[in-house]
Amino acid sequence: MKINRHMTNICTDNLIASKQFYTQYFDFEVQFNSDWFIQLKSTNIGLEIGLIDRHNQLVPTEFQTPPTGFYQTYLVDNVDAFAAQLAANVIVIQAPQDTEYGQRRMLIKAPEGSLIDISSLMK
Repeated sequence: MKINRHMTNICTDNLIASKQFYTQYFDFEVQFNSDWFIQLKSTNIGLEIGLIDRHNQLVPTEFQTPPTGFYQTYLVDNVDAFAAQLAANVIVIQAPQDTEYGQRRMLIKAPEGSLIDISSLMK
């Protein structure tokens, strides 16, 4: 089957906080904005994510819980520079550190509870 487009929808309790997080720290711009759904698109690579009110009728009840069992990875030029720009209210799970597989990585928690891996290639 040919895929024409891919967008991951992230359920959140706070659309505004999630929108601010993804537009402030990543190159996402708002493509659509409503009181129950926000579509974001990366200006650089065309990546799309949707933010949806966790309790919206379109989200089945069994999937309205905080996210578990997955995490997002964003590759950046310099993970340390990224870390330096984070606001005090961003929860850092793991500060930047070198890995055995040639990347420098940090882990943060997004407002909706997603685990986010920020990585860059080691020099």
